[in-house]
Amino acid sequence: MSIIHILSESVANKIAAGEVVERPASVVKELLENSLDAGANRVEISVESGGKRRIRIVDDGQGMTHDDALLAFERHATSKIQSAEDLFEISTLGFRGEALPSIAAVSRLVLETRHASENSGTRVEINGGRLRDVKEVAWPQGTSIEVRDLFYATPARRKFLKSESTELGHVATLVTHYALAHPEKGFVLSSLTNTILQVSPVANHRERLYQVMGGQTLDQLLEMTPVERRVPMVPLPESGEPEEAAGEPPIIRVEGFVSRPEIQKLNRNNIYFFVNRRLVRDRLILHAITEAFRNILPSGVFPVALIFLEIPPSEVDVNVHPSKTEVRFRHGTFVHDLVRDSIRQTLLATRPVASFPVPKSAPPASLEVEAADVADALAEGPQRSATMPDFPARPATAAARPEFRLAPPRLEPRPQRLPLDSVLSPYAAAAMPGTIHVESPPAEESAIRAPRELPLDLQPLGQVQDSFIVAVNSEGLWIVDQHAAHERVLFDRHVRRRQEKKVEVQRLLMPIIVQLKPEQQATYQAIAEELAANGFEVEPFGQRTVAIKAAPADLPAEEVEKLMAEILDGVTREGAAISLDELRGKIAASISCHAAIKINMPLVHNKMDWLLQALGQADCPMTCPHGRPTVLRYGTKDLMKAFKRI
Repeated sequence: MSIIHILSESVANKIAAGEVVERPASVVKELLENSLDAGANRVEISVESGGKRRIRIVDDGQGMTHDDALLAFERHATSKIQSAEDLFEISTLGFRGEALPSIAAVSRLVLETRHASENSGTRVEINGGRLRDVKEVAWPQGTSIEVRDLFYATPARRKFLKSESTELGHVATLVTHYALAHPEKGFVLSSLTNTILQVSPVANHRERLYQVMGGQTLDQLLEMTPVERRVPMVPLPESGEPEEAAGEPPIIRVEGFVSRPEIQKLNRNNIYFFVNRRLVRDRLILHAITEAFRNILPSGVFPVALIFLEIPPSEVDVNVHPSKTEVRFRHGTFVHDLVRDSIRQTLLATRPVASFPVPKSAPPASLEVEAADVADALAEGPQRSATMPDFPARPATAAARPEFRLAPPRLEPRPQRLPLDSVLSPYAAAAMPGTIHVESPPAEESAIRAPRELPLDLQPLGQVQDSFIVAVNSEGLWIVDQHAAHERVLFDRHVRRRQEKKVEVQRLLMPIIVQLKPEQQATYQAIAEELAANGFEVEPFGQRTVAIKAAPADLPAEEVEKLMAEILDGVTREGAAISLDELRGKIAASISCHAAIKINMPLVHNKMDWLLQALGQADCPMTCPHGRPTVLRYGTKDLMKAFKRI
């Protein structure tokens, strides 16, 4: 008896649907691409329950005739290609002919369409891959496709979908991408009565960026001068003849926008790359962008980038993945270098690459800090912190040390630049003038190590570069990162107050108006209740705009808008699916980071003393909420060894 058999058409369709349709955003992607390929000038997308219950896409494209409307649901039916040779010159977004039959196989689908050549439209209804009804309807030129109850026929697939807000976030991100790639088209994305994105056709990418991301984001970006290069003629391995001898070498064009060096993000979610207006994920290009910012951005942070690559269809293979999100370049190295050099040229034309600017009122910095801290340095006055009380110093004892400063006095601060080559990781200070620098012993005898617990008898001596507190006790020399230490103290206090529902709130003199990106709006709707519980009073203020009327009491007013954006960006696209405790931790860590004292901030003796005592009483004093160490110790025995006394 044979054990090999042919799958039924129904099962084969569901398997194909599994390759093409992963979630509601996959449906939106396939249908949106069809609308754009049909020449639509305006596309309206509406979803319910994040797309799990209903997706409807209406366009004003060329539409379909009655016969084409029925034929479109057959496997591998397409109008985009005719022969195998066409696969090597794909100029449309869709071409496989799998989208409509795959979607119809796992949903309840209704198609309404009309071509200009016909007087009436066609309505086709399909449930779970089975044709239910076909009839004539009155319909304007264009197409409407409504998809209901996605995966209703395959419950095993449906249970793997995320929450409604998470799925909506994916849809919002996808539509935003296509809106950025097609500025000459109009897009509307709505969820029930809420309009998430609405943009009218504009002349160029810059105007579309303003529509989608707002003027503040646009001001942070540098527009790249369009660059066109011909692919060099490379001899073929077999014959030695130039591969492009038959004609002119193809031209590749790159343009777009990149962020200024001071704009730093904690993830890659703000890097968009388009090939012939198709959003793709490509490690080669991501590496090129990273290389362009090498020695400009610290490790662990990422820029904002929107790169548009125009390339002849014969130079790129888009038939690599069923979802068409991956591509393969014929001349990958050339494309990589072109993108890298174009970005680097833009950065060079704007500011010197080999230097890092410091505010004019600041002393020279000698350390690298995390992204949120770079723009925050010297945001407060030298002796002020809204969250560090003026506690009296502890009673003087025989062990108490007089107050003095280890860093040399700076009577006339001047603008200075820090060479990027001298920037170290956040875990060490640079060997700059006025900075203590100790050569580390071999790994097996490392002198600098984190102790198991923080003693309460530390006596502060002073600061290094107004950023690290130097203290002593009977065990030796201690160096405390004042920003990381204060972060830990504030984090523990905020978490405790949040659990007791006693978060202190300060009302702002004037509401802060914040324009949200589509994905930020979806995230905000998912975590609005938790934001309120953490001290934020936020109200809608028009389309994709909110007004912040109150914020946590520890937070300086000038940090509120920046913090709100960081929280919304930090909760990733899967953020709505994380546990409530993890979400609370993320919010508390962000609030603590922005409220903590900064680097390059002088502290008087009693404030250093208070911080050391408060840190010693923290639940986890040895690391900040982001996992960085707060304290390093150089023991008495290690000092003796370093000076060759033992």
